[in-house]
Amino acid sequence: MRIGIDLGGTKIEGVALDSDGHIAARIRTPTPQGDYPATVAAIVKLVYAVENAANIATGPHISPTPVGIGIPGALAPDTGLIKNANSTCLIGQPLDQELSKRLNRPIRLANDADCFTLSEATDGAAAGKNSVFGVIIGTGVGGGIVIQGQPLCGPNALTGEWGHNPLPWPDENERPGPPCYCGQNGCIETFCSGPGLSLSFEKAHGHPLPPLKILSLADQGDPRAEDILSLYESRLARALASVINILDPEVIVLGGGLSNLTRLYQNIPRLLPRHVFSHQVTTPIIKARFGDSSGVRGAAWLFDD
Repeated sequence: MRIGIDLGGTKIEGVALDSDGHIAARIRTPTPQGDYPATVAAIVKLVYAVENAANIATGPHISPTPVGIGIPGALAPDTGLIKNANSTCLIGQPLDQELSKRLNRPIRLANDADCFTLSEATDGAAAGKNSVFGVIIGTGVGGGIVIQGQPLCGPNALTGEWGHNPLPWPDENERPGPPCYCGQNGCIETFCSGPGLSLSFEKAHGHPLPPLKILSLADQGDPRAEDILSLYESRLARALASVINILDPEVIVLGGGLSNLTRLYQNIPRLLPRHVFSHQVTTPIIKARFGDSSGVRGAAWLFDD
């Protein structure tokens, strides 16, 4: 057994995963807002609750079950403290060290997009592939890279942060691009996230629409919505083409809310050859197998040594 925790902005999810990838227990609890000590306490309580629900044996002569945790940020290699977290109360905190002391067991932290990718590469849609690029397109744009079953971790703890590169091959209407919270303009995230899709509709038609409404209108034949979705697909294809040109992964797996747009899996592959530096592009673009559960499953798989 291994335990995985997905620390999200609104909820914390915990699972107990057996060696075959079956979930023996799953529990969710609200995330304390802006309160680091309360967040630590909530995770500790959740771990014990998952152990109890999964009937995991505990005691003074039994090695504690290891815990992997996916976080909306990363551990800075030089300090061991959390950085780049959109849950700002986590920034500058030694979360893994504190939880290890409180729970008296090994703790591993990883970015939530890395956990998503690890889940799909282990026993999900990309199982058996040597190189996997995992993409989360939802409220933000994240990514992770798994090579031969292990997350790729660089010296700056930035691997997979494709969303904070500029949109490739922009036209005049895309320069300098919307401001991004990272301090730059025109990041991929500002175009290819859910809010970015809504902003594109607002820029063209004077008012925003949520992504699901845009998709619904396009399905009804609304030319305005179809134009915006076609523009979104062009931008996403350009962004993914730049990744293929650098990494050339065996497969790209999509997750997050916008990955449910089924048209992406037909239209993006047709657009990639315009920008990939190759006479052919065979990179499959596939949907995640485990959906919202991939993050917490991948956190548990952090201990699959």
